[in-house]
Amino acid sequence: MTAPARARTSDDLIRAEEPVLAHNYHPLPVVVARAEGTWVEDVEGRRYLDMLSGYSALNFGHRHPALIEAAHRQLDQLTLTSRAFHNDRLAEFAERLAALTGLDMVLPMNTGAEAVESGIKVARKWAYDVKGVPAGQATIVVAADNFHGRTTTIVSFSTDETARAGFGPFTPGFTIVPYNDLAALEEAVDENTAAVLIEPIQGEAGVVIPDDGYLTGVRELTRRKGCLFIADEIQSGLGRTGRTLAVDHEDVVPDVLLLGKALGGGIVPVSAVVARREVLGVLHPGEHGSTFGGNPLAAAVGIAVLELLETGEFQQRAAELGVILRDGLTELVGKGVLGFRSRGLWAGVDIDPAIGTGREISERLMREGILAKDTHGSTIRLAPPLTITAEELRSALGTLERVLG
Repeated sequence: MTAPARARTSDDLIRAEEPVLAHNYHPLPVVVARAEGTWVEDVEGRRYLDMLSGYSALNFGHRHPALIEAAHRQLDQLTLTSRAFHNDRLAEFAERLAALTGLDMVLPMNTGAEAVESGIKVARKWAYDVKGVPAGQATIVVAADNFHGRTTTIVSFSTDETARAGFGPFTPGFTIVPYNDLAALEEAVDENTAAVLIEPIQGEAGVVIPDDGYLTGVRELTRRKGCLFIADEIQSGLGRTGRTLAVDHEDVVPDVLLLGKALGGGIVPVSAVVARREVLGVLHPGEHGSTFGGNPLAAAVGIAVLELLETGEFQQRAAELGVILRDGLTELVGKGVLGFRSRGLWAGVDIDPAIGTGREISERLMREGILAKDTHGSTIRLAPPLTITAEELRSALGTLERVLG
């Protein structure tokens, strides 16, 4: 009789990845096998509190019952038609997303990077068809230290050399200015500017929050100069900051919103460009598309996500629990934390380099049952699911204090 195959351990699986997977990530040495709510479990059964949420893709936690039910129900009906045909879920998804954001039209895509690429194409088309920019001369102004994705076009306007080095030649047509600098933005925008593309809060840079009035200033400047304001809310949007969108903190409505991550509920990739009618109306059949964009399964899950957001419950939770996060981090300043930036349930925490790098602190947290992620030296990011309890959040902050001690 053949002996049953031995279950592969975490170490086995990590070693097995090495020769067959491209090394484009440097994950923490934990192998997740199961998850529910705010908790994940590795193959050996060790439990961890998820304080990263898939970079906001899991805003509603792992396997939220309403989202899982919607996915199961749709799997029994229809999963894909491509946009060669209509499907019975897409209209409702677009209607509800437009209503939630206060805009008019939706271009459904899959990943965040696709949404950004699509937004760039739409802005250029609008510049030529509506603004009257001479062919081939449209430019887009972006901010230094941005993160909008990793396609060749997007890394062309990144200032992160890790993302750029070795991937040229780079796509022209972008002007980079300092973030949170309205004077520099004013100088950069000219008659050929199609759009200003910014993150209302810079996530990958370490949860960098601009000064009060910056977003209002960008909105006023772009309107006065006759170009589009594109807000990349792929990480910051859909409840993360205590409002539906980060721009809502200044009551700003951009011309174009880029959404993703949480829009798919942590189940399927769903992204979208949401814009005013006169902007997205520049697209005509054959000029842009996606085989999977707007597929019935994605639309069904997206509708369930929007139903959760329409109640306002998750925005309120992020705002209220964000006070606990902010106050807890304030207590750690001078105790291994040099400083932090937070809004809602999202924080960038600068660790004293004498204590360890962001990677080292993340590894220490992992050994104590907390999953977080480093960025840029000794900064770690905290972005728990919006379903986290006050007790779980306080426990995580207590664990952070211990590993810093």
